[in-house]
Amino acid sequence: MSSHAGHGHHDAHAPATPVHAHAHVHGSGGDPATDIDWDVLGPLLEQEAELNGAQYEEAARWIAALPTAPKVRRVLDIGSGPGVVSCLLAEVFPEAEVVAVDATPALLERAKNRARRHGVIDRLQTLEAELPANFDRLGEADLIWAGNSLHHLGDQRAALAGFAGLLRSGGTVALVEGGLPTRRLPRDIGIGQPGLEARMGAAAATRFEHMRSELPGAKRETEDWSALFTAVGLVPQGTRSFLLDLPAPLSGPARDHVVASITREREVLGDLLSAEDSAVLDRLLDPEDPEGLHRRPDVHLLAARTVHLGRRD
Repeated sequence: MSSHAGHGHHDAHAPATPVHAHAHVHGSGGDPATDIDWDVLGPLLEQEAELNGAQYEEAARWIAALPTAPKVRRVLDIGSGPGVVSCLLAEVFPEAEVVAVDATPALLERAKNRARRHGVIDRLQTLEAELPANFDRLGEADLIWAGNSLHHLGDQRAALAGFAGLLRSGGTVALVEGGLPTRRLPRDIGIGQPGLEARMGAAAATRFEHMRSELPGAKRETEDWSALFTAVGLVPQGTRSFLLDLPAPLSGPARDHVVASITREREVLGDLLSAEDSAVLDRLLDPEDPEGLHRRPDVHLLAARTVHLGRRD
C-alpha cells in the first residue's frame, strides 16, 4: 500500500474527505503530490484527524457496542499515518493491542510519539509495511480498521479478501470509504464563478481516477461494499455516516487547517483547475486579501464520513 496514511486529511484525489488522515498521494516524478516533506504534511494530517476526533470516537464506540462485537484483543489500523485513530482505538478498546500499519517511517514515528503522550505506548506497536506485498506480516486481528486505504490498492476485492483472512472468528473489518465532499466555503464566495469547491471536487475526482488507473493490478470494482463483504465471505453488519460540522466562525486551529488543506489542494490539482479558479485560489490563500481564507467570516468545515462493517462468522 503506497498510500501513506495518517487519519483525517483531505484526500487530494478523492471526491470526499477521508475518515483517516491518510496522505493519499501518488504520481510520477515532479508531481507535488510525490515531493512530500513529512515534517510539513505530518502535522497537517495529525491536525485534521484531531478535528475529526469526535467522529472517530463515535464510530469506534458504535463498533464496540454492537451485539455481535467480539472481544477485541488485537487491532490492525491499516494506513495509520501519525496514529491519531490508532491511539483512539487503544482508548476505546482498553484490553487490545493496537498495531499501526503504514509505509512511511516518519509517520510511524509520529504515531509512537503520540502514543507516549496519550499513555497507550505499552499497547501500541508500529509496523512498516507495504500492501498487498506484506499481508503475511500483519498477523491475526479481531478488528481491522481500514480508513480510506482500500482504494489505494489496485485489486480492492483481493485486498478485502486478505483482510477477511486475517480476522479471527467473530472479527470485524471497519471499512471507511465514501461519505460526502467536504465543504469549507459558501457556494458563492463573491469572487470568481460560484461553485468553486464543486469544481475542485470534480478535478479531484479526475485525479483520483488517474491514480487508480496507475496502481499495480488495478481493477474496476462496483463500490457496493456490502456486496463485496459478502463476496469475500464476510457478513455485512451495517453502515453509518458520521458528521463533522464546525460552523463559521471557525476557531484558530480549524481555520489554520482549512488554509493548509486548500493550499495543498491548490498544489496537487494544478493544471486540472481553470486559470480563473487558480487565480481565485491565489486570492483566497493570500493572507493580506480581505476576501481570503485568513479573514473571511464565512469559512466553515462540514463533512461526512461513512463506515461499513463486515464480520467473520
